[in-house]
Amino acid sequence: MGNLHGMTDYDAIRDLMPNVVPFVKTLGLEYLELDASRAVLRLRDEPTFHNHVGGPHAGAMFTLAESASGAVVIGSFEDLLPTVTPLAASATISYVRLAKGAVTAEAVLGRPAQDVRAELAETGDTVQFPVQVTIRTEDGRTNAEMTISWALRPNR
Repeated sequence: MGNLHGMTDYDAIRDLMPNVVPFVKTLGLEYLELDASRAVLRLRDEPTFHNHVGGPHAGAMFTLAESASGAVVIGSFEDLLPTVTPLAASATISYVRLAKGAVTAEAVLGRPAQDVRAELAETGDTVQFPVQVTIRTEDGRTNAEMTISWALRPNR
């Protein structure tokens, strides 16, 4: 699947992320789906990732969600990376239900990529946009919701 400005190799992004972001490898995050509109990552059920009540630790779930958001940003704007740096600017997360077992995070852009691109081209300055992430257990029930404000900062 290509973006507006060429072909994006999503398999290469999936393979590259654990090397670019070592914490992704530490948690063993699995990239289940990745394209220009969404990313789905999985955190396996591992006792060393548990909290005091036997579910995934809040920090591990935050990292899963942030990593999914970063993957969809890279997938959406990969062709711009020679000229911009993507940065997470802020995040809010709501833990709505205790998770047990493996969890997945589904991240989607909260603003169309073409709008972000147009603003970047028009202003030549940093552009911010939200990414919405939903964390679910394998039965499909929502456990947490996160919004991350990402920025594309032009390289100077």
